[in-house]
Amino acid sequence: MLLAIDVGNTHTVLGLFEGDEVIEHWRIATDARRTADEIAVVLQGLLGQSPLLKGADVNGIAICSTVPSVLNEMREMCRRYYGDVTAVIVEPGVRTGVPVRMDNPKEVGSDRIVNALAAIQLYGGPCIIVDFGTATSFDAVSAKGEYVGAVTAPGIEISVDALAAAGAQLHKVELIRPRSVIAKNTVEALQAGIIYGFAGQVDGIVERMAAELATDPDDVTVVATGSAASLVVDEARSIDIHEPWLTLIGLRLIYHRNTA
Repeated sequence: MLLAIDVGNTHTVLGLFEGDEVIEHWRIATDARRTADEIAVVLQGLLGQSPLLKGADVNGIAICSTVPSVLNEMREMCRRYYGDVTAVIVEPGVRTGVPVRMDNPKEVGSDRIVNALAAIQLYGGPCIIVDFGTATSFDAVSAKGEYVGAVTAPGIEISVDALAAAGAQLHKVELIRPRSVIAKNTVEALQAGIIYGFAGQVDGIVERMAAELATDPDDVTVVATGSAASLVVDEARSIDIHEPWLTLIGLRLIYHRNTA
């Protein structure tokens, strides 16, 4: 089985593949202070409690990280605790098959390249990936499978936190769809502003990106992923596909590309 680990700024998502299928998954907080030993304890605890792993072993690991300090500890964890397991860490020198057409390709996060590979393999190009994480990231992939550019906006969670911190009579609310857009109380007013506000942001940015990316914007496939995607996908008209495991699928593809 292949263990794929996507380390984000806020959360770390782990997925266990049997063939092409994600058969088990976990989401834990990303903590830059965790050592390699602590990461191993958490990982072994998660794997140990899964009934799907009884009698089966992890024989491959694929990792990408947007947090350099965590990536270093992940590398050490693999060396110390999984030394006999082939590990592929997405970093310079690893074959992704995605040409990066940016002014400085090194600025592009590894998770965005991983997502681009998965999207182009699953759905073809041109496409736009909307990743709802700490930031809301919009990544453009050409019909040739090239990563050609991006838009980055504040994420849903940090926007909510900033609003609650700055407003004396405002507080964090449960992020669910309100009864109507025109709210009758403060809680639903906040919910409407967050849900419909971000849906409108997605539609506006995607429309402009698609017009630049393709002669016919209707040819562009829009794929949503990320922990907060489920809050917006039903309200954003521009999203075609919701694939929550897009990054994990990309990690699986890169693992096999580099170990075949």
